[in-house]
Amino acid sequence: MLTVYGIKSCDTCRRARNFLTEKNIEFRFHDVRDDGLDIQMLERWSGRIDWQRLLNKKSLTWRKIPEVDRNDMTKNKAFAAMIDQPTLVKRPVLEHKSFFAVGFSEKRFSDFLEKFA
Repeated sequence: MLTVYGIKSCDTCRRARNFLTEKNIEFRFHDVRDDGLDIQMLERWSGRIDWQRLLNKKSLTWRKIPEVDRNDMTKNKAFAAMIDQPTLVKRPVLEHKSFFAVGFSEKRFSDFLEKFA
């Protein structure tokens, strides 16, 4: 089953969900704010992609972190921060047993659909 992790109010997540719906692709949406985010999810994702790519460094939440802490960010600190503030997760996260992506790209999603859908 294809799962899209994100936040309901996120425009990028909305575009990804609309894209999948238009292509008649069945998926489950998991709102990391409402449905939760835990260390097991982050560890699983970081097994498929570098943990730093999961960190949303363009978010307002990221900019509110003191610079000294941002410069000294480790995987454990980042995961703790993401669990505390899910908006620190770059979104959407698309997870399938055969595909994994962070951030929405119509081309990447289309390539995935051609191969695995």
